[in-house]
Amino acid sequence: MFPERLLSEVEEAVREAVATEVLPRRQRLGAEEVFEKAGPHDLATVADRAAEAHLSAALTALLPGSAVVGEESVYADPGRYAALEGDGWVWIVDPIDGTRHFVSGAPEFSTLVALARGGETVASWTYAPVLGLFATAVRGGGAALGGEPLAAPEDRGAPLDVAFSFPDADADDAAQRRALAALRDSPPDTLAARPTGSAGLEYLAVAAGELDAVAYTWEAAWDHAAGQLLVAEVGGATRTFDGAPFRLRGRNALPFVSARDEPTVRRVLGALGG
Repeated sequence: MFPERLLSEVEEAVREAVATEVLPRRQRLGAEEVFEKAGPHDLATVADRAAEAHLSAALTALLPGSAVVGEESVYADPGRYAALEGDGWVWIVDPIDGTRHFVSGAPEFSTLVALARGGETVASWTYAPVLGLFATAVRGGGAALGGEPLAAPEDRGAPLDVAFSFPDADADDAAQRRALAALRDSPPDTLAARPTGSAGLEYLAVAAGELDAVAYTWEAAWDHAAGQLLVAEVGGATRTFDGAPFRLRGRNALPFVSARDEPTVRRVLGALGG
């Protein structure tokens, strides 16, 4: 079972890490403090690394014996991702989701933390400090934004609003690029698609009823675990390209869709050709 005391304790730890390691560096980064990883669309900064180290220490202290799968630590040692294959408690950490926005000085970035066990996300924390947003979710216990429960989003009518992976930059192969191009080129009276920003904030927008769906071609747990639980706890769903549930441990058929309800998932998968 999820230790209920952790809901507030982790929120405090996240706020402290961001206040200590992230916000003091915002709009003050030198060129030598920004790094390319896989390419110009995949950035890290000294703030990402410091915040992840801070959170890793704080979170494992709160839950002794737990492991951490963090974006920066997995980049340094890909073998750390295998912790998700076990049955123990695993913290999933994205210290700065939307690093490109953070580097540019824009406010649309967030810190994402999720707690998983046995391949299932059991709790999540999403913090957008500059926007003043903090969302939490507990599996089977609902989702909240600013301490207020989030209700199931209402049908917003046509067209569906969808945030999606940008075909040229984010798709791994030609089939994925074709699927995303089909989504992008859907009739505007049925579906309005735009390239995604911070995944954590896009999931929060779905949970809050401000966006109908997201469609992504990458499956890194730190980008998706927290947000998918938020969406699930307001009655939403996530399905992969072949219609299967999303697997936190990976090996999913891509692209996948997360949306405010099952019918919306099916409509977006249909637009992708799934």
